[in-house]
Amino acid sequence: MNKVVLITGGSRGIGREIAITLAQKGYQVIANYNKSEEQAKKLKQENTNIEIFKADVSKREEVHKMVEEIIRRYHKIDVLINNAGISESKIFTDVTDEDWNKIINNDLYSAFCTTQEVITSMINRKEGCIINISSIWGLVGSSCETIYSIAKAGIDAMTKSLAKEMGPSNIRVNSIAPGIIDTDMNKCYNQREIEDIKEKIPLEKIGKTSDIAKCVNWLIEDEYTTGQVISINGGWVIL
Repeated sequence: MNKVVLITGGSRGIGREIAITLAQKGYQVIANYNKSEEQAKKLKQENTNIEIFKADVSKREEVHKMVEEIIRRYHKIDVLINNAGISESKIFTDVTDEDWNKIINNDLYSAFCTTQEVITSMINRKEGCIINISSIWGLVGSSCETIYSIAKAGIDAMTKSLAKEMGPSNIRVNSIAPGIIDTDMNKCYNQREIEDIKEKIPLEKIGKTSDIAKCVNWLIEDEYTTGQVISINGGWVIL
């Protein structure tokens, strides 16, 4: 059987591009979604190797049911891609407990929870690949996006720790930290702001979702890369 891949937040943006790319490679892709039902159904209709599954990955019981059903149907999950997440721009003094809980639960806890639900079966099979989609703001922080930056930094820390713990079980864990990518999440910028950002990027352009999907595909095929945070940002952030 071909590899079975679960992508959280797989109906839009980067997740959607990853789903399409991997389906074209012949993988069986399960694209998770929560609210974007119309986009998810369209994704499935257009790609024979893609199934969709509705679940709020910030809630343990829904994640458990999703993973349980996927394993029942396909007997395994070879690759987990933790992509689901939200962002919100707000000055730090205006951030509420509700804001904190919403972003941490959707961006960080969801990755922790889904990984924990999936990884037992990977350990039993002594094989697996986990790819976490974080952000450059997890590496260097972003003004007015403190909670988002904290969540993404947490994902990168989880990546490094888990790679060390899961290495003996032949499970590779890596993180991709995109810069600004042409998705709905960045529609908040007007054209002038986009041009200003381009001027700060050495390659002088905004990234494409395909740039991230190509890296995901490579990380799945590779057998010796683990514990890494790969930042795809056109040179905007160089550490």
